[in-house]
Amino acid sequence: MITLKRGSTGNEVKVLQKRLLEVGFNPGDQDGEYGGGTEAAVRAFQLSKSLLADGIAGRRTLAALNLPEIPIEPGRPLSIAEVTVERVSHMFPDAPIGNIKKHLPPVLDELVASDLGDKPMVLMALATIRAETAGFEPINEYKSKYNTSPNGHPFDLYDNREDLGNTGKPDGEKFKGRGFIQLTGRHNYKAIGEKIGLGNKLIETPDLANDSEIAARILAAFLKDKELQIKKELLEGDLRAARKLVNGGSHGIERFTEAYNIGQREIPDLV
Repeated sequence: MITLKRGSTGNEVKVLQKRLLEVGFNPGDQDGEYGGGTEAAVRAFQLSKSLLADGIAGRRTLAALNLPEIPIEPGRPLSIAEVTVERVSHMFPDAPIGNIKKHLPPVLDELVASDLGDKPMVLMALATIRAETAGFEPINEYKSKYNTSPNGHPFDLYDNREDLGNTGKPDGEKFKGRGFIQLTGRHNYKAIGEKIGLGNKLIETPDLANDSEIAARILAAFLKDKELQIKKELLEGDLRAARKLVNGGSHGIERFTEAYNIGQREIPDLV
């Protein structure tokens, strides 16, 4: 996959510089050297197209610039094979290796299918799973003081949560958190079910959210919805803010941060 960034040189950089000037973003000298001027022009172009403004001309930026002279390979980044069971096991020290072998392939497949196969979003997905389910498997939400009142039936504090779309007993328990990302509430089960092509099946059979492939699709759908905001926070190094975009708070932030940083060190760049 072609990626041009600061320090790149050659004819492809010249083609990029010429195109930037044509669309109104002056990179300075068209010398085939990706320096500060080219980086600034790329960043300004990205902002104009609501792309991640990282100053790197990757697949999406090159596609937006409409540069047929530069080949862009769609689909799975070739080096996604570097996201191995062994490396991921270092991010999940408490997970049985069998769980990683079983659930990692559908997670990676769904990330790639959703065009989230770049390293930051792969690490975001894996760190999210670590924060929610340290054992690397889709799980049911546990009873706690936050969802169940003293002497109340399980998840009674969710029954009448209008913000979750719940309409009374037994919605609390029926639509409790499930999956890799803890999908919670009637509204989310309905919205995500429709988004991933299941219609009302998640409403009718909520336990489907714990199926490995469906849980992976739900995770990818959540991340895709917040992709640009997440990438901006990751670019700034603000893992807490990135976590909040998915979780709504900082639950599991220590596990999330540890997993993300381990992956950052051990998994090579996926391009």
